[in-house]
Amino acid sequence: MATGVKRRRSHDGKGGQARTRLARAAVVRAARALFLERGYAGTTIEAISGLSGIPPATVYRLFSSKLGILKELLDISIAGDDEAVTLEDRPYVRALLADRDPRKQLSGFAGITRGIMSRTEPVHRILVSAAGSDPDAAALLAEQTRQRQQGQAQIARSLARAGALRPKLRERDAVDIIHALMSPEVYRLLVCDRGWSPERYEQWLKDILIDQLLPPPAITPDRFHQ
Repeated sequence: MATGVKRRRSHDGKGGQARTRLARAAVVRAARALFLERGYAGTTIEAISGLSGIPPATVYRLFSSKLGILKELLDISIAGDDEAVTLEDRPYVRALLADRDPRKQLSGFAGITRGIMSRTEPVHRILVSAAGSDPDAAALLAEQTRQRQQGQAQIARSLARAGALRPKLRERDAVDIIHALMSPEVYRLLVCDRGWSPERYEQWLKDILIDQLLPPPAITPDRFHQ
């Protein structure tokens, strides 16, 4: 789970805000298509301008740089929309963090992670590729990783405070387990490389998180003799 960052909104009145929002959306859509087709390095602001129908000067005014567009694309992909609300501040995430049923909590976060990964996987690949040759893209990748760790640490903290972690499992180790299992690399390996469906990935993630983080279910006499 990544936290994302709040995006700034225009203060030009409702009409101006609506036009700005439409222009930003057009630029982001065009950039996504071009990044996937040509790669980050092979895409220019002029090409994005041409495909989106937004003048280059306006593109620069809205995003400052090509990296700014990629960051916006990544933020929207993580959140699923362009609302200026971080993922951790969204009601459904807050509700899960407050849920007292650890299995329900982990099941919910497995579902959220599936949605995030299915939207961001192509964009994350673009960012990783760009980071190999662009120091600013590398810094953005590091920041996105930090935000993801921060968001995932909240899950471990919630479980630890509730006394729900398996015996002898430290909170810091739970953070590491969550970070590894909920990583883009694991999603790409299972879904993109091995051909798993997103539904199968979600079920696996739910089961493995519960298995690795929570105490094993107690064996009752009835279950023992089945």
